[in-house]
Amino acid sequence: MTDEELAALCRAGDKQAWEELYKRYKPRVLSIARRFFLSGGETEDLVQEGMCGLYSAVSGYTQGGTPFSAYAYSCIRNRILDAVKKNSGAKHSALNNFLPIVEVGEQLFLSPDTPEDELIKREDRKELLHKMSKILSSLEFKTVVMYTDGMTMSEISSALDKSVKSIDNALTRAKHKLLKLISAEN
Repeated sequence: MTDEELAALCRAGDKQAWEELYKRYKPRVLSIARRFFLSGGETEDLVQEGMCGLYSAVSGYTQGGTPFSAYAYSCIRNRILDAVKKNSGAKHSALNNFLPIVEVGEQLFLSPDTPEDELIKREDRKELLHKMSKILSSLEFKTVVMYTDGMTMSEISSALDKSVKSIDNALTRAKHKLLKLISAEN
């Protein structure tokens, strides 16, 4: 059964359809939630927010437009971002304007050995995002983030309401700019 069909069944009250959709999207929710830090909270709090985003996606989805997976991704990510922003307040306003990105060369989902390692990773991530935001356009930045989060070109195209060619061009430009950045630092 497709995600779109499951979402329709969920709206009709089918609990088995919800359980199947939950199982399909839990890894994606975990992936998104693990890329954020919630001061005074746990990753599980962000997972819960992400699941609320999935529920919102099921409730608000209308067939015929964007694929459900792209719509759900946006709802999940936005719900998690909202939770982080509400929690962070003005103290962390600079971070509130950034989206997560996978660190190059790092294995995902491995917890650091020490709190110092966690702090170093967060600072490195913050520095990388800051540098990227200075050299990439808004479209390029969003495209790179979504692409590294595992979205397909088609999903990115739908989520950003741009043509696939436009997304491909943005990704190519971003790669060239990032390669120049890396070369300049070495």
